[in-house]
Amino acid sequence: MSVKLRFSSTPDGGLLQRSRSFTGFGSLSGTRRTRLNGVTVCREHLEGHQAEMDFLSSQQRESKRNSRLVRRGGPCVEELYESYCIQRRLSQGAVNMKRAFSLSPSSRASRESLLELNRNHRHSLQDMSTMEEELEVLLGELHIKMKGLIGFARLCPGDQYEVVVRLGRQRWRIRGRIESDDSQSWDQEDMVFLPHIHHNFEIKVTEAKGLGWLLVGAVTCASADFFAVKPRLMLVDVTELGTIKLQLEVSWRYEHGVQNLLFPLENLCFQERHSKSEACFTFSQESNRPPASSVSSKTSGDTPDPERSTS
Repeated sequence: MSVKLRFSSTPDGGLLQRSRSFTGFGSLSGTRRTRLNGVTVCREHLEGHQAEMDFLSSQQRESKRNSRLVRRGGPCVEELYESYCIQRRLSQGAVNMKRAFSLSPSSRASRESLLELNRNHRHSLQDMSTMEEELEVLLGELHIKMKGLIGFARLCPGDQYEVVVRLGRQRWRIRGRIESDDSQSWDQEDMVFLPHIHHNFEIKVTEAKGLGWLLVGAVTCASADFFAVKPRLMLVDVTELGTIKLQLEVSWRYEHGVQNLLFPLENLCFQERHSKSEACFTFSQESNRPPASSVSSKTSGDTPDPERSTS
């Protein structure tokens, strides 16, 4: 609080007139208000940092979990790869032997050998198909998000487009419209695809013209190009000259495949251990139970004969 004094004296040496003014109350309230504002800002700053730390901690836990799943799924992939290579060599050897037998003179022994080779070749193909299915499960999921079309002067407000993405039997059909402010609105945003080894992505873009749809372009993308450790943006040239591009955000969730493979195995092992423990428990109960012959002899000796008692 500050005090201001003012002294005034008359020319003839009269009494002094003093005026006092107390102006400290306004500045004190202003200081308190400034301190409160500073505390509020610091509190908001701390809350923002705390939320960021919580988010980073959750991301760290998820990354550690995913790394553990990948380490556990690595030996499964290596074992599948080695077995697949062996079956592939066996299948190729059976094909070569069949070709050699077809060129040799026909006989009963050669025909029997050819039948055996056909049987072995069929079994090898079945085993390879089973391994491919297991490997497809380990590949996880592909999350694809639609980011829009890029065409600069090719895209005009009011244009309507349809995009169809195929992967084997899986299909994703979305329709969009170019708005007046050059923004794009689509009826769907993302889609989850299950990878396939023998299928590639087929993308087709059509444009609404009158009462029908006009093909803008169609392109085929290799499935291997969609696998990346981190999410990334992909630009796909829809037309040959690249006047229209399709922008997609691709995320590979490999941990889902390892989780789907390992957890059923863990449940199966738990069921086997549980069944074994039950079997051991029943066996111990049966071993502690007295034999049937002794029980029957004891009961026959203890119970009196009704005929003798009557006689």
